[in-house]
Amino acid sequence: MTAYRYRALNPGGKLVRGVLEADSERQVRSQLRARQLRPVEVQTAARAEAANQNLRQRLFPMRIKGGELALLTRQLATLVQSNLPLADCLQAAAEQTRRPRTKAMLLQVRSRVSEGHTLAYALAEYPQVFNEMYRAMVSAGEHAGFLGPVLEQLADYAEQRQHSTQKLRMAMIYPFILLGVAVAVIVALMVFVVPELVGIFSQSNRELPLLTRVLIASSDFLRDWSLWLILGLGAAIVIARRLLREPKRRRRWHRWLLRVPGVAGLLIALDTARFASTLSILMASGVPLLEALRIAGQVLVNLVLRDESEAVALAVQEGSSLSRALGQAGHFPPMMVHMVASGESSGALEEMLERSAANQERELEMTLGTVMSLFEPLMVVVMGGMVLLIVLAVLLPIFDLNTMVR
Repeated sequence: MTAYRYRALNPGGKLVRGVLEADSERQVRSQLRARQLRPVEVQTAARAEAANQNLRQRLFPMRIKGGELALLTRQLATLVQSNLPLADCLQAAAEQTRRPRTKAMLLQVRSRVSEGHTLAYALAEYPQVFNEMYRAMVSAGEHAGFLGPVLEQLADYAEQRQHSTQKLRMAMIYPFILLGVAVAVIVALMVFVVPELVGIFSQSNRELPLLTRVLIASSDFLRDWSLWLILGLGAAIVIARRLLREPKRRRRWHRWLLRVPGVAGLLIALDTARFASTLSILMASGVPLLEALRIAGQVLVNLVLRDESEAVALAVQEGSSLSRALGQAGHFPPMMVHMVASGESSGALEEMLERSAANQERELEMTLGTVMSLFEPLMVVVMGGMVLLIVLAVLLPIFDLNTMVR
C-alpha cells in the first residue's frame, strides 16, 4: 500500500487536507466519497513532496525537533520489541503522531518497507530528519537481527542530546536577557534622556567638562547613526555568513577559534564529547570501527577537528591503535586518549568512550555554569558603571552651574 495526499471538499464546502493509505488513487477517491468528501486532488505522498519543493521548502527543509525524534524512536523501539511486523510498527507510529508532514513521512517509509526495502534505505529518503549516524545504526541493527535494542539505544542517545541542549539553552537564557536589557537601557538613556538633560548647557559660553562633552557626542552619534549602525551590523553578519560558506575561509576561522584562550577549550570539549558519544553508540550497535570513525567525524562542527578525525581513521586503517591515533591528532583531550587506551587494553572500548563523553559533558556543564555565574554580576557591574558615568556627566556641569552663569 502507498501513502497518498489528498485535498477534498466536505459537505459544508470547506477544503480539507490529509493523508490516506491505499493501493491506488481510485481506492483513495472511493474512501473519500464514503466519508462524504468530494475529492479535488489525490497524489502519492512522494509525488506531492516533489511537487511542493518551492523556495520556502528549499530554504527550510523538512525537519523534526530533537524531542519529537526521540519520542518517535522510542515508540518504534517499543513496537519492534513487541514482535510486531515492521510495517505495522510504522503504521502505528504514524497514527500516533499529530503532525501531518510527519505522518506522511512515516507512511511513505512504511510503503518502502512494504515494497521490500530495508528500513535504513527508506529512512535515507529523509536525510534532514534521519542523519547518517541514525541510518548506519539502523542498518547495523537490521543486519544483526536486533533492531529493537538498537532503536532503544538511539532513543536514549536522542533524549540525552535533547536534555543536554535544553540545559545549555536554559543556562544561557538569563545572561542574554540581562545583556539585552542592559544594552536597551543604556541606549534609551543616551538617545532619549541625555539630550534633554544636557540641553540646558548648550547655551553656556563656558567649556563643559570632558566627560560631559564625550557623553553629548556619544548621544548625538547614537541618535543620528543608530539606524545605520543596526543596518551595518546586520549586513556584516550576512556577509560574514556568506564568506564562511567557503570551506577554506571557514577552516581558517575554525583554526583561529582553536587559538582563542577559553573559547578553544569549550569548543574542543563540546565537539569531542559528541564525537566520543557517537563513536561509542555506533560501535555498540555493531558498526565496524573504521565506518564508525567516518560517521562520528561528521558530527564534529569544527572543520579542523573533522580533518583530524579523518587522519585518525586513516591511521587506524593503516594499523595504528585508536588511542595512539587520537594522541597524535593534537586536539583530542588527554583524558579521552587515556580512557580509550584503557578501553582498548581491557576490551571495553565502547564503555570507556561513553564514560569519556559523560566526563567531558560534565566538565563542560561545570565550566559553563561557572562562566555564567561570573557573567551575571559582571553585567550588573558594567551596567552600573555606565549609568554612573552618565549621571556624573550630567551632574558635573550642575555642580559648576553658578560659575558658568557668572
